[in-house]
Amino acid sequence: MNLDNIRIVLVNTSHPGNIGGVARAMKNMGLSRLYLVEPRQYPDEQATWRAATAGDVLERAVVTATLDEAIADCQFVVGTSARSRNIPWPLLDPRACAARMLDASASEQVAVLFGREDRGLTNDELRRCNLHLNIPTSADYSSLNLAMAVQVVCYELRMLLDADRLPSSQDAEWDTPFATRENMERFYAHLEETLMALGFLDPAAPRQLMTRLRRLYSRVRLDEMELNILRGILTETQKFLPRDGRPAAGRGDGEVV
Repeated sequence: MNLDNIRIVLVNTSHPGNIGGVARAMKNMGLSRLYLVEPRQYPDEQATWRAATAGDVLERAVVTATLDEAIADCQFVVGTSARSRNIPWPLLDPRACAARMLDASASEQVAVLFGREDRGLTNDELRRCNLHLNIPTSADYSSLNLAMAVQVVCYELRMLLDADRLPSSQDAEWDTPFATRENMERFYAHLEETLMALGFLDPAAPRQLMTRLRRLYSRVRLDEMELNILRGILTETQKFLPRDGRPAAGRGDGEVV
C-alpha cells in the first residue's frame, strides 16, 4: 500500500478556491499528488489562500490539457459518479473502493477522478475508468462540495492505511486491567451493605434496586482502579454511619421498580 502511487485528478475545475480546498484535504490525509486537467482559473491567489499550509501540494500540482494526459501512466482509474448511467458499471462506496485502490497502489499507479462542480464527469470520461465510486448522501440534499468529496475518499484511504496502528476497539489499549468477576461480586456485596446501612435499601423489600445497579456497572465495565476508588468511597461512607447496625435516621426509601 503506497499513497505516493495514488493521484487525485480534478477535471475542468471552475473555482480556484476549490482547488486549494482539495489540496488541504489531501495533505490532511497524507496524499500529495494533485493533477489538474484544464482548470478554468489557475494558478490563482484564491487557491493559495484556501490551501492554507498545504501550499506545497499546489506547488507540485501537475496541470494537463487533457484527461488522457493526466492518467496515461495509470493502471487503475476510479471515477466519482453521483448519478446512474445507461450502461451499468462496477460501482463501489468510498470504503470498499479505498480498499481496492490501496491494494492496487502497492505496485500500480492509481488515479481518482473528480469532475466539474456543476455536472461531474462526462460519460466519455467515466468510460476511461475501471470502476466508479459513489458517495452516499441524503436524498434531501445530495450536493457535495468538491473539497468535501475529496476529503471523504482520502479519509477512507487513511483509515485503511492506519488500521494496524489504531485500536480495534475502545478497550484494546486500556491502561488498567478490567475488574474480575470475583472482585465485582465483592463490590456488589459492599455496595448493598452500605445502601442498607444508609437506609436507602430496605432488605425486606429490595425490589429491583441491586439488579438495576448491577446492570449499570456491567454496562460501563469498571477497571480495577475504578473499582478500588468506588470501594474506597463506600468504606469512607460507612465511617459516618451508626455502628449499632441500625439504619441511619432520616433516610427515605430509595427503592426503584
